[in-house]
Amino acid sequence: METIDFDYNLPKKLIAQKPIRPRDHSRLLILNKNTGGIEHRKFFEITDYLKPGDLLVVNESKVFKARLVSTDGIEIFLLRPNEDTWLALAKPAKKLRSGQELKFEDGTSANVIEKREDGTVIIDFKLLSEDVIAIADRIGQVPIPPYVDKVPNDERDYQTVYAKNIGSVAAPTAGFHFTPKLIENLKGHGIKFAAVTLHVGLGTFRPIKTETIEDHIMHEEWIDVPVETSNMILETKERGGRVIAVGTTTVRALESDTQHGFTNIFITPGYKFKTVDALITNFHLPKSSLLVLISAFAGRERIMSAYEEAVRNEYRLYSFGDAMFIQ
Repeated sequence: METIDFDYNLPKKLIAQKPIRPRDHSRLLILNKNTGGIEHRKFFEITDYLKPGDLLVVNESKVFKARLVSTDGIEIFLLRPNEDTWLALAKPAKKLRSGQELKFEDGTSANVIEKREDGTVIIDFKLLSEDVIAIADRIGQVPIPPYVDKVPNDERDYQTVYAKNIGSVAAPTAGFHFTPKLIENLKGHGIKFAAVTLHVGLGTFRPIKTETIEDHIMHEEWIDVPVETSNMILETKERGGRVIAVGTTTVRALESDTQHGFTNIFITPGYKFKTVDALITNFHLPKSSLLVLISAFAGRERIMSAYEEAVRNEYRLYSFGDAMFIQ
């Protein structure tokens, strides 16, 4: 399929720059993936669309301050550990050379090991990955998306309330709409919760630059699907309940062939979903792998029609924007 098939008109004014407060008062577009029917609600009203015995699966990954600036002004965006080194992006990359030493404000240094053709670099801090993350959280910056103008005053705004396992360079934003009170209410209605971890990296958010989606290559991201979660999914299916993924990152974790390790799964139209029955998601960038994924789930024409409806009704889009429930 041509990448242009996943484009849509986006008024810049609809790009949300800050979250709604309280979080669960964002708007919610309900899409019936079988009929294409659409309803407009508030996110806290999602309780009306869930049934006792349904299982919500969330991504517990936690964002760390992955954006570092060297003393000579080179911006390093840490992506993920790469054995004993780190995969990263650099800006401006043309100033980097193999063997170059980078120094940071706290005295930390790192060596550039390799510049790759895909635009990434390999950097060696000569430290354990957990120590690098601790340093980044001390001297780094929250890696907000490029379409958000400024870092939130409260860093917790760029974390889900259930974030637990540190390792993401971007937040699993579908989870932003949940509050502790809403989670408690849902559990009180018999809705169950389970968790996975997918450390969000370049693979999820890198735009598709190829003419056809089939030529796009996803970068690997690390996932963990606990045995407890797998068992809860089986029990839910046996009882006739639905497995509802909170976010496309959760979908990718649940639909991957591995339950622990790296995945580069790219879900495109024609894919047969094995686990996920319904999906809570935000509104995604034009021509992105995330838009392709939800098109595989609900059909491209229905998704593009829903996006037209969202734009027409001036929904707030992207990371801090409104939500969609596809069932």
